[in-house]
Formats: sequence, C-alpha cells, structure tokens
Amino acid sequence: MGAEIADVISLSPVRHRDDVLAGQGLLPVLPALRGLMPAGGLQRGSVVSSGAFGLLCLALAAGASADGAWCAVVGVPAVGVRAAADAGLDPDRLLLVPEPGRCWPQVVASLLDGFDIVLLHPPEQPSAQLRRKLEAAVRRYGSVLVVAGDWPGAQARLAVTDAQWIGIGAGHGRLRARRAQVVTSGRGAGERPRSAWLWLPGPDGAVTAASEADGAGAHRGYRGDAGYLASSG
Repeated sequence: MGAEIADVISLSPVRHRDDVLAGQGLLPVLPALRGLMPAGGLQRGSVVSSGAFGLLCLALAAGASADGAWCAVVGVPAVGVRAAADAGLDPDRLLLVPEPGRCWPQVVASLLDGFDIVLLHPPEQPSAQLRRKLEAAVRRYGSVLVVAGDWPGAQARLAVTDAQWIGIGAGHGRLRARRAQVVTSGRGAGERPRSAWLWLPGPDGAVTAASEADGAGAHRGYRGDAGYLASSG
C-alpha cells in the first residue's frame, strides 16, 4: 500500500506547484457552499471537519476537483469511484484508500504532500499530539484536510443539523431529493456561525442552494448525512 501511494504521489503534478507548497490562496467550493465558508472557499493549510462522513464531505471537495485539484479519500470502505463521481469529484484526479491500516497517520501525511485535498475518516479518535503533527503537515504542504468526525483544531466545522426528504408520502413514494440545513462554525473569521439550506442532493443529484419554500411537503423522518451514501450505492 505504501509503495503504491508513493508511486501515485510521485506522478502527481500537485507536489511541484508553487502555490501548493507555499500554502497560498483558496481552493474553490461549489457555489452553494461559498456562503458557509469564512473565506468563501477552502483555505490552503487548514483543517475542515464535516461531521459524519456523507455527501457533505464529498461536496466540500467537488468544487476544487472540478477546478483541477487532486483529491484522496482515506478510511471510507463504502465509498467507490461512482459515488465520488456522482458527488462531483473527477475520477481522473482521485485516489481511494479504503483501508489505510494501522499506519494511517503516515499514509495521511504522505498524501498531504501530494494532493490538494485529503478527505479522512479516522479509524479512531486521534490524540492531541497526533492531530498537531497532521495539522503541521497540512500547513507545511499547503493542502486541505477534510475530516469526517470530530477535530478540535479545525478552522471550520460544518454539520447537517436538519434534513427533509422529498418524494415520500404517507408511507409510500420514492425519495427524490433531500433538503438539508448546514451550519458552520470555527475559529478566527469562522467564529460567527453561518447557516444555509441546501439540496443535498437535489432532484438532479446536484448540490445546490435551497429556498425556504422548497420545504413544502418534505418528510422529516430522515436526519443526518451518512445515510445518503449508503443508499446511493
């Protein structure tokens, strides 16, 4: 596994780009997410947490992936290339590491050296010392670490606080879309909480902004974000 990852990183053009190594600038996010991010995008050299792994986590990387960023997904056996592609990630610039093993911190540190964004679902709650080491790697390489789970040092924390499925009636029907409320908090410029309703996903599968009127006829029996990927295949 380590040799394979090293080979991919050695071929990735990301490690040779000056803006990545200097940690300058922002990685773009989808238009629906811009208002939720303190800087309007993903700040290079930062850690972002997104609660349980689900569509929100993948959507955070979709805008940058469409713009040419290289992404890696670590520690999520249930996510395949199709699910990532449906969320907007480019399969040609995507690496999946479903089972990083006991040396997962070293795997993540290596990936941060060669990829713009690393989406991580830690197999265990990392210690404060380990978090500091990975945060240092994020800053050193100018990458972005998106964590599915709790990360006390995250510059921004996003979470789905409410969700309404569209399309199911009184015990029958077909789920067509999900309207979700996403709340952001964080440190520094991100201390002021931000909130927005999004289609996560919409009827066409895209992640877009949702209006207040969109909630009419919605079913509130489904909450959280992780269930979407499990049902989407």
